[in-house]
Amino acid sequence: MDTVSPPDTWTYALRLPHDPRAARVARMTVRGALTGHGRGELLDTVELLATELVTNTYLHTDGPASLRLTALPDGRLRVGVWDSHPHVPEPLRGPAPLGAEGGRGLRLVQEYADCWGGLSLGEGGRSAGKLVWFEVRGRG
Repeated sequence: MDTVSPPDTWTYALRLPHDPRAARVARMTVRGALTGHGRGELLDTVELLATELVTNTYLHTDGPASLRLTALPDGRLRVGVWDSHPHVPEPLRGPAPLGAEGGRGLRLVQEYADCWGGLSLGEGGRSAGKLVWFEVRGRG
């Protein structure tokens, strides 16, 4: 009789306060989760991109944020960052202007994620804000 192993799926969710140290906490969480699940090949990319998205929540909102890591059955990892502001950033075109102090974080997400997107959840209320997410695929 053949047996079927369940896919290696898991989820971590972390609520982050509006604090400049939130990006560091997110990086530590990503490192612990990926290392603990043997997904080290994704570590550098996911740490970088999650840090960029969490930093944006601190810079562009006044409220808390949430980080969610989800390992999907086909080997992809989905990372979502929620914040309280409903505006979803537009995809960026062309190079960043010389001398610009910002605008490179989302470019990194666009460049290094296999796919990414965002969803506005509306204004006001408990579930308002937006979710920006990306996916990366490991070696497989």
